[in-house]
Amino acid sequence: MKIFRCKYFAFVIAIVACSSSPDNQSVGTTNKVEIREVGNGYKLFRNGEPYEFNGAGLNGDISSLAAHGGNSIRTWSENSEILDLAYQHNMTVYMCFYIQPERHGMDYNNQDQKEKQFERVKKFVLENKDHPALLAWCIGNELNLNYTDPSVYDEVNRISEWIQEVDPNHPTTTAISSVDPGVVKEIKERAPSLDFLSVQVYGDLFVLQDLLRESNWSKPYMVTEWGAIGHWEMPSTEWGAPIEQNSTQKATNYLNGYNKSIKPFGDKCLGNYVFLWGQKQERTPTWYGLFLEEGEETEVIDVMHYIWNDEWPVNRTPRLDSMLLDDKEAKENVYLLAGNSYRANVFTQDFDGDSLTYKWVVMKESTEAKEGGDHEEVPEKLGDIESAQQPSIMITAPEESGAYRLFVYVFDRNGHAAHANIPFYVKDH
Repeated sequence: MKIFRCKYFAFVIAIVACSSSPDNQSVGTTNKVEIREVGNGYKLFRNGEPYEFNGAGLNGDISSLAAHGGNSIRTWSENSEILDLAYQHNMTVYMCFYIQPERHGMDYNNQDQKEKQFERVKKFVLENKDHPALLAWCIGNELNLNYTDPSVYDEVNRISEWIQEVDPNHPTTTAISSVDPGVVKEIKERAPSLDFLSVQVYGDLFVLQDLLRESNWSKPYMVTEWGAIGHWEMPSTEWGAPIEQNSTQKATNYLNGYNKSIKPFGDKCLGNYVFLWGQKQERTPTWYGLFLEEGEETEVIDVMHYIWNDEWPVNRTPRLDSMLLDDKEAKENVYLLAGNSYRANVFTQDFDGDSLTYKWVVMKESTEAKEGGDHEEVPEKLGDIESAQQPSIMITAPEESGAYRLFVYVFDRNGHAAHANIPFYVKDH
């Protein structure tokens, strides 16, 4: 089968206090969420009214999401605290259960393993099904990733049917990695009780409608992860380092992808959750998160603000035109000689004329080969050029041969940053 690799990781969040209460409801007041056929398509309704949400996968500060117009979050594992936090911010929660995938050691022919997992799900549902922030139940994230046993979806269906019996107020779904016709066929046959399908696409966002047609999926769906073109989808250097787009290229792709494949299809697409409102290490520290490690917002957040509010934020993030190392771009396979000096340049502009500062960092190339967003260690940082506050600097190639990356960060002193990196390979003399 064709393998698609997407994001999965433990859900962590910083709890931020907030005193407001949505719609004067109290915790325990159930909101009925349902999918209705409308014309030739489908719509999500909440308490009898059409519900359109601005969603994000959250791994950070919920108040910043609210400030930019977000009103719904998704999880990757069950978490009762996030329901209360979302309620305080007048948000809804697409609650995903951690259903152990085959690649993490689950055997879906082992009844004891399945029952133990099912009991955990039951307990959480019974304790939280009436929470006013709850939007939907997701039974497992990317269970098709590297799987060999499609009977996992028999178990998904069993859980779905039980949830629907005890909680008729919230729809059920499961999230799959990309849209593979074989996987969709298994889900249609093995898990017919699901109310909608959740799909997670990165570079494939631009061909999502083609994939859905090829899979003969005509029912409602959500796009529950979408974002940067995946490291597995981008070209690599001659030594196998994936080439990452800079922050401005990513922002352009987010906007174009949304306008092409999500916005025009509201008759079938019930909603979407952008990935990732936070920061994480996955191949690089900048590939998938919309924030940097210290909390600066990248240009993609400008795009999401525009999508959600139909206007750009008052102060914009710097744009990054290009980055060069030894007068070469990343796609040109940059080889350096150990101990020699080379010039690096970054070319930027700022919408607001803000004064810009720069940080340069050399890191060893990541040797992690994790899949599905599993935890990765941050590669080792080298050198002493982080304080080089200039758009053009000289760097000295490391003495040890091997694969590295040069990162540049451009700050506007207003909490925003552009970024880019170039992989390079050091040769001995």
